[in-house]
Amino acid sequence: MSTEPQTDMQAIADHEYLTFTLGSEEYGVDILKVQEIRGYDQVTRLPDAPAFIKGVINLRGLIVPVVDLRLKFHLSQATYDETTVMIVLGIGGRTIGVVVDGVSDVLRLDPAHVRAVPDLGSAIDRRFLTGLGVLDERMLILLDIERLMTSEEMGLVEQASLAA
Repeated sequence: MSTEPQTDMQAIADHEYLTFTLGSEEYGVDILKVQEIRGYDQVTRLPDAPAFIKGVINLRGLIVPVVDLRLKFHLSQATYDETTVMIVLGIGGRTIGVVVDGVSDVLRLDPAHVRAVPDLGSAIDRRFLTGLGVLDERMLILLDIERLMTSEEMGLVEQASLAA
């Protein structure tokens, strides 16, 4: 048995994570990727964009693509109201907005609180998960948000931001 996954777990642990909800699940992203948290703004829809790419917003003169993680992860139909939140991320020199149901808090997880993602076959795409954070009765799904946003299928985000 290789110790490489354990090394990976140690590398992602002892970080601070912004926690947020999508449906009934709680997720975490590396706080260092977060630029700001804001209410949901109306977006300009782009033609032929996948449903999870809501469109673009003008954020202080910068055109920012907006991805709805609820739709990307095939959760129930997303509703947009005064509690809907947009997390603005800085990823690979780009600014991207992601829509979530709500933001919870910031948590520091040490290595003892991070577990490897179990092998569930093809039920989930594990490429975008760094681990599971376990703290008391809470379980966080830790996203590799940079890998998700720069993945080939999200290449449309880059095209969308250039098209606007």
